[in-house]
Amino acid sequence: MQFLIDEESRIIEMAWEDRTPFEAIEHQFNMIESDVVKFMRSRLKPRSFRLWRERVSGRSTKHKKLRGDDVTRGYCPTQYKNRSNK
Repeated sequence: MQFLIDEESRIIEMAWEDRTPFEAIEHQFNMIESDVVKFMRSRLKPRSFRLWRERVSGRSTKHKKLRGDDVTRGYCPTQYKNRSNK
């Protein structure tokens, strides 16, 4: 799959976000979890990839089916702050 630089950056950002499930990446970029893993392996340095895999492996918030009912959004309320003050 070919992506623009901005799209690649967004995929990496979404993959690192704890509350963004793989299903959201699939919905937006048509990449299933195994595609995301391959993508991350090819874009990250080996150590960064290992840290990412360790972080997301078994994390319930990365899979919609494993999420609790109390998780109703894909991001932290403070994640998207108003940037107009810059």
